[in-house]
Amino acid sequence: MPSKRRPSKHLRPPRPLSSERHASRRTTSSGTFLVRDVPAERALKPYTCPGCSNQIPAGMAHVVAWPETPGLGSNSGLEERRHWHKHCWRLPL
Repeated sequence: MPSKRRPSKHLRPPRPLSSERHASRRTTSSGTFLVRDVPAERALKPYTCPGCSNQIPAGMAHVVAWPETPGLGSNSGLEERRHWHKHCWRLPL
């Protein structure tokens, strides 16, 4: 019986973000980012924070940020979105 594993998340196209909540714009020394808060009840999966390299467990409120202008090789800034601890995102980038 063939396996029904989903393809790697790195090979799938990025999921569109929900339009029911709005992202805010933040300009840092690294560029302009769109930022969205993820409340604890909507945080369904664990992520690794790029700021501290520690895990953001499921059920913990956090921030999702992505560049307004995609980098080279990306079709969309959404491909570059990352999940951050709120306290790590507040640190200067």
